[in-house]
Amino acid sequence: MPGARCAAFFDVDETLVVDKTMFSFLRFHFGACGYGDGLYERKAAWLRRCSALGAPRQQVNRAYYRLYAGASSASLAAQGRSWFAARCARGGFFHQPAVDALRGHLARGHEVILVSGSFFACLDPIAGRLGAGDVLCTAPIVEGGRLTGEVDEPMIGEAKARAALAWMARHGIDPADCYAYGDHASDLALLRSVGNPIAVGDDPLLAAHVLENGGRRLAGAAPSAEAAA
Repeated sequence: MPGARCAAFFDVDETLVVDKTMFSFLRFHFGACGYGDGLYERKAAWLRRCSALGAPRQQVNRAYYRLYAGASSASLAAQGRSWFAARCARGGFFHQPAVDALRGHLARGHEVILVSGSFFACLDPIAGRLGAGDVLCTAPIVEGGRLTGEVDEPMIGEAKARAALAWMARHGIDPADCYAYGDHASDLALLRSVGNPIAVGDDPLLAAHVLENGGRRLAGAAPSAEAAA
């Protein structure tokens, strides 16, 4: 990172990858623990029901991480690597237009940072594969090597912008020179935090923002079976 004068911040789910990584990994985790798909289907349906009833995304994010209470952080990291390898082997995981944009930033010497409400088990393997230099994500609280089920702050909405702005301040980078990519209205604050916003897909709020602020758009990711599961 020394000497970098520009950074590109990428949302992950349905921006860089076609899946909702948190749900995809939760299914894998429950399977690895021997619980099978029945428990996953019940928990996933409950989380989606909370969202459909109007629960804030931050609240649903916190509820998701309570499902990991007592889990070993080391085991989750290992499961994340296995999940990533298995998911990549099936193909169709990455959203190529956004990945191509990310590689373009790396080729120009820009720092690439992932910004997501997901967590280390999912994001660390993705960051390693794509060459991202940093990850700003929801951080589960760990005590004695195990997750408590609580998090510091869901990396959702305004939290993404605060984290990105803090990162740029630490590295002495002007936000006006930086880029941000997102696909959902909850990424609007992140896109507003930089001088070069890029909307991925057709979200109307993001489309309006990039139109008004000289940004641009990329094609959206076609949802996969994993994204819909």
